[in-house]
Amino acid sequence: MAVYAVVGRRDADAEKKGTQFVMGVGNFLVHWFMWVISPAERLFLALGVGPDAFNFAGLAFGALSGILIGSGRVEWGGWAIALGGVCDILDGRMARALKLDSSYGKFIDSTLDRFVEVFAFLGFVVFLRGFAWGPLAAAGAITGSLLVSYTRARGESVGVLCKEGLMQRAERLVLSCLACLADAPLAAALGRPQGSVILWTVTLIAVGTFLTAAHRTFWISARLLELKRP
Repeated sequence: MAVYAVVGRRDADAEKKGTQFVMGVGNFLVHWFMWVISPAERLFLALGVGPDAFNFAGLAFGALSGILIGSGRVEWGGWAIALGGVCDILDGRMARALKLDSSYGKFIDSTLDRFVEVFAFLGFVVFLRGFAWGPLAAAGAITGSLLVSYTRARGESVGVLCKEGLMQRAERLVLSCLACLADAPLAAALGRPQGSVILWTVTLIAVGTFLTAAHRTFWISARLLELKRP
């Protein structure tokens, strides 16, 4: 990060797309991460790897993360979530770089993203079964995540683009990954049972996604009412 702060520059693709993290507060991390993965991106472009390869690789990593988390291998599950997230970034960037951006690409990308999230959170449902309300928190995170995506999709279908809200996909992905990687050492340091950090994080995601979905619902509704006025 220190090197990037000195020699790096803002990523043009992320700027054009309007990519934000934590409502803009974490945008430095966005451009830093794009800079970190840029050598891999250039390599894959040179090799002619298309966006579909990353779409389905991301799906495979999503399924693997759910299996690993559900079987108690949460650290490895966290790395699978991270790799799936990288694939999710690269598929869109490759499509734009190769000028393959299309309705098919947008559909398959967003749809497979939902499969990936559901796989990971189902892993959390199984992993958290030892906590009284662990499966409920994980189920809430699944539901809230799908609602966030659904409200945006329905808004776009009626002509209103809404990227508002704190708990979007990037935030959910980062929180899930960090929780898996930090759970064992942090829970031990706090004198809590293993899985406690994951439980707290999944609960935060559940609450945050429901609030984000509600905010988007009211925001889109307000825009539609304004458009309806003569």
